[in-house]
Amino acid sequence: MILEVATLQVISGEEQNFENSFVQASTIISSMKGYIQHELHKCMEEANKYILLVKWETLTDHTVGFRESAEYQEWKALLHHFYDPFPTVEHYELLHKNA
Repeated sequence: MILEVATLQVISGEEQNFENSFVQASTIISSMKGYIQHELHKCMEEANKYILLVKWETLTDHTVGFRESAEYQEWKALLHHFYDPFPTVEHYELLHKNA
């Protein structure tokens, strides 16, 4: 399992529009091969800052399967115009989990 972590800076004043569009975009990502789950968290200190966490079966499921798909173009059209600057996206693998 791979954890995608995206730090999202939404244009100030567009937070509610972003959140509404994200609900629609969620149906796109959740239909992709290798998708496990996702969570969107809003920063308590900065109203226009979010963290998106997506669990994928493999790195390739995200970087190739999703990003090179027609569905990604829909995702992009729904969300990318809200970001300034463009998000930082990193991938992590689990090393330790407390039971």
